[in-house]
Amino acid sequence: MRAPLPRIVITGLGLTAPNGKSLAEFRANLLAGVARISEIDVRYMGRYPAGVCSFDPLRYQKKKDVRVGTRAGSIGVYCAREALADSGIAVDALVKDRTGVFIGITEHGNVETENEIFNISKYNYDTKFWTHYHNPRTVANNPAGEVSLHLGSTGPAYTLGAACAAGNVGLIHATQMLRLGEVDLAICGGVSESIQTFGIFAGFKSQNALGSHPTDINRSSRPFDKSRNGIVISEGGCLYTLERLDDALARGAKIYAEISGYCINSDATDYVLPNPVRQAECVRKAIAHAGLAPSDIHLVNTHATATPMGDIQECESIRAVFGADCPNTYINNTKGYIGHCMGAAGALELAGNLPSFTDLTVHPTINVTELDPQCDLPGLVINQPKKIERLDTILNNSFGMLGINSTLIVKRFVA
Repeated sequence: MRAPLPRIVITGLGLTAPNGKSLAEFRANLLAGVARISEIDVRYMGRYPAGVCSFDPLRYQKKKDVRVGTRAGSIGVYCAREALADSGIAVDALVKDRTGVFIGITEHGNVETENEIFNISKYNYDTKFWTHYHNPRTVANNPAGEVSLHLGSTGPAYTLGAACAAGNVGLIHATQMLRLGEVDLAICGGVSESIQTFGIFAGFKSQNALGSHPTDINRSSRPFDKSRNGIVISEGGCLYTLERLDDALARGAKIYAEISGYCINSDATDYVLPNPVRQAECVRKAIAHAGLAPSDIHLVNTHATATPMGDIQECESIRAVFGADCPNTYINNTKGYIGHCMGAAGALELAGNLPSFTDLTVHPTINVTELDPQCDLPGLVINQPKKIERLDTILNNSFGMLGINSTLIVKRFVA
C-alpha cells in the first residue's frame, strides 16, 4: 500500500501589487474596494492604463544589483525576502542546498531586448553599445536565478513559463518537489515585469484587448461588467514559503493554509481563445485530487481578465462544475483592483483571499456597474464584501495563452 503523501503548508508570503506592498495593505484595499491603476508612457504608443508597484528595491538590494539585474529579479528578491521574514526564517539560517526557488513567469527577456535595441538606435545600431549584461538578464531562469544569487541558496532555482497560469504553477511545482524530498523549503509563486515592454501592449492592442475607461482610470479593468473592453497590464509579484507540515510544526511556524489539491491541463484548441470544457476539466480534477466535491468549495477566485469572451468562457466552465447545487460557494475576482499581473496574477490573487480563513469575509469583485447576463453566477460577490458563516476551502483559477490551465485548492489548516 502506498504511503500517504507529506502534507504541504504555506508558512510565509511576500508580495508587491499595484495597490499594496504587504499582505495587510493589499487585503485592506481589497476589502475597501480600493483600486490603484496608473497611466504610463508606453514607448511608441502613448499613454495607457497600467498597474505599477511602489516597493523599494533598495530595501534588500544594493544599487549595483538593481542596475545589473532586472525588474523581475528585483520583484523576486523583494518578495522572497518578505516571505522569509514573514515565515520567521532568517536568511543566514537557510539550509542553502535544501532550499528551492520556483518562480512562475508569463514571459521574460523582452524588456531587456527592447531596451537594448532602443539604446543602440541612438548610435546607428552600433552593437558595441550593447550591454554585456544582456545574456544573464534575458535567460529564462533569470528571476529565480537572481533570487538564488541574492540568498546564496544552492538548491534548484528556475522559472516556470506558464503564461498567466504561472503563479499557480509555481506553487504546484514547489509542492511536488517537497513531496519528492528534493528540497526542504520552497520559495515559490510568480512575478511579472510586463509593463516595462511595449510589445505586450502592442500585442493586446492589435487584438483590441487593452482595457480603458472614458472617465475613471481605476475602472479600466472591470471583469464581468457588460461594458468591459480588455486587460489592464500590470507588474507585481507574490512568493510563498512552503514546507512539509512536520518541518513547519517542529519549528513552531505559523501556518496560513494547507495545499489541498491541484491540476494543470491544456486546451490544445487555440492560441488565445480559452476552452471552457478543458477549464471545467481542470477544476474538476483539482477538486477530485483534493478528495472533495464541488459543494465543499467555499470560495472560487476567478481568473477573469475583463476580456468579453474570456470572462464568458470561464463563467461557462464554472457553471458546468458548480451548477446551482452549491449554495455555500462564493465567487470573486481581483483584477478590477490591480489589473492583470500576468505571471504573478494567480499567486497574488490567492494571497488576497487567504485572510478569509480568519475573518470569514469574501472580498468583492469591483467595477461592476451592469453585470453581463452571461457572467451572472450564483454566489458572485459584487462591489461589497460578503460576510459568510464558514470558509474552509479556496479554489484559485489561473489560465493562460496557448491553452494552459491551472487550478489550485488550499484549505484551512487543521492539525
